[in-house]
Amino acid sequence: MDENMGKLQDKVAVITGAGRGIGKAIAETFAAEGAKVAIISRTQANAQSAADAINAAHPGAAKAYAVDVADGPACAEAGKQILADFDHVDILVNNAGVTKDGLLLRMSEEDWDAVLDTNLKGAFNMLKAVQRSLLKQKGARIINISSVIGLIGNAGQANYAASKAGLIGFTKSLAREFAGRGVTANCICPGFIATDMTHVLNDQVKEEILKKIPLGDLGSAEDISAAALYLASPQARYVTGQVLTVDGGMVM
Repeated sequence: MDENMGKLQDKVAVITGAGRGIGKAIAETFAAEGAKVAIISRTQANAQSAADAINAAHPGAAKAYAVDVADGPACAEAGKQILADFDHVDILVNNAGVTKDGLLLRMSEEDWDAVLDTNLKGAFNMLKAVQRSLLKQKGARIINISSVIGLIGNAGQANYAASKAGLIGFTKSLAREFAGRGVTANCICPGFIATDMTHVLNDQVKEEILKKIPLGDLGSAEDISAAALYLASPQARYVTGQVLTVDGGMVM
């Protein structure tokens, strides 16, 4: 390989929840390494804003798609459009996620379903939309963004924990099913990452969180995008069915 070429040169990556935060950071990192990126966000405004920022640095690298990943038919249509625009898909990153926190005693069925439908079923929907193309590509990659909460649980987040733990089981099953085609499937479990969601926490809550993290600091979206880049790269060809926890040592 030309040493001036990126690790993902000429690859096509589909990234959900890429309008902001971790998903956007992954899209930016992948584009910087030579990939074309399909930016999926629930709103066209967020998707287009992220795509515009990437295209300013890497002209023609990104296209925006407004898709609610909980909507199976919408994902199927988006998959067709992405294949029409890019011809094939090499990498799928399922990052889209929502929270609707509350103690189980008070949690509504609607709040349970909304979180499971986006965080878990959304990954299923997007995979179904592009799986045939992935299976045809040499060295294709599936990367699911779970959470440390899927490993340890959290009071007030039974729905979120269930969805993220489900992603881990989903990933391991995909790794077994797709291994014969040379497709890897891995999971990243971020710990507490400095994003829009954590900016609203007060100082006392942040201090309590930091006490649980041996490295004593919140992670950055770039910490997660670096892990995703490794799993998407040729260097990770022999890594599949794994859970990579990026959490400053919080879960050991």
